Amino acid sequence: MNKNSNIKKVIGVVSGKGGVGKSLVSCLLASKCRKAGLKVGILDADITGPSVPKSFGITSRAMQDETGLLPTVTESGIKMMSINLLLEDENQPVVWRGPVISGVIQQFWTDVNWGDLDYLFVDMPRGTGDVALTVFQSLPVDGIVIVSTPQDLVKMIVNKAFNMAKMMNVPVLGLVENMSYYVCPHCNEKISIFGESQIDETAQELGVPVLAKLPINPDAAKMIDAGRVEDIEAGELDEFVDTLK
Repeated sequence: MNKNSNIKKVIGVVSGKGGVGKSLVSCLLASKCRKAGLKVGILDADITGPSVPKSFGITSRAMQDETGLLPTVTESGIKMMSINLLLEDENQPVVWRGPVISGVIQQFWTDVNWGDLDYLFVDMPRGTGDVALTVFQSLPVDGIVIVSTPQDLVKMIVNKAFNMAKMMNVPVLGLVENMSYYVCPHCNEKISIFGESQIDETAQELGVPVLAKLPINPDAAKMIDAGRVEDIEAGELDEFVDTLK
């Protein structure tokens, strides 16, 4: 860790596969904790798919001084570091092999002056490969949140992420199901677009809690595209955030 950083807890947000909303959950958790008065940062460890800066509307490049790399700060005061903040063009692809990507993630921990943080949320690389293992081995992760969806094979995917954490002796704080349902704007009926949820049964078998079930929200998607993720309420996460205060 950078000698100027003082980070109390590190929480990884993981998924067994891509496309389930892991980065969204990372951003929402950070935003909710910041609104609760906590000092928060996000380490975007998804090097090949860094979407966190765009969600917050951040386009400026990261700076550095004699203390190290300086995280960019969002409108509400969330500190952030992402590979997109270091590239000359945010659309430039990161075509690097695993060891190089792993080295960048380690540098985001050792070379960035995070200052004082209550929580650093790590938007983990998708899957259970070598880059994800690097995060567990290089960062003192205090616990992880596993993100899933109601689609088929979710149980197997969640189990893979759960077993990886178990192998690395990292506690699983719970599961978040994204795209859990859609609320009809006319009749307020909950519609299970991707099939009936299996998250409760999966959580019970693994012995971990379900932290939240997030709905499909077209308005939230528009806010993310506009760089306004901090404006999303996401009240479904309130109970979990309360435990972090």
